Amino acid sequence: MLIGDLAARTGTTTRALRYYEEQGLLDSERTSAGYRVYGPGAVARVHNIRDLLASGFTVENVKSFVRFLDADLPEVFAYSASCAANYAVGAQRVADLEERIAALGRMRDTLVRRMPWLGEQVASQERSRELS
Repeated sequence: MLIGDLAARTGTTTRALRYYEEQGLLDSERTSAGYRVYGPGAVARVHNIRDLLASGFTVENVKSFVRFLDADLPEVFAYSASCAANYAVGAQRVADLEERIAALGRMRDTLVRRMPWLGEQVASQERSRELS
């Protein structure tokens, strides 16, 4: 299948697919005219890449899972001692996200301290959402 077909079937862009290929996450063959042609497993692979990215992993993180990208990914990854290195990638990503969440909270608090009416507006909007 051509790159446009793969993009349409996976809900992504051709630019993203070329990027995944540049990063070593996706493979293609070339036609005599130079067009990228992807095999039938490319759809599942792209879905898995996008699923891992949506879960909070970075492209660099996804590279550590490349050998698993052609199979159906489980909804929940069971723990296995033989996969400890891959779990370390996930643990580091969670730690990175926790740090970013804390930094965002500090930034929010600083902004609300400087502009207290913003905090009142946010609280009012939250109360409105809870009531609806």
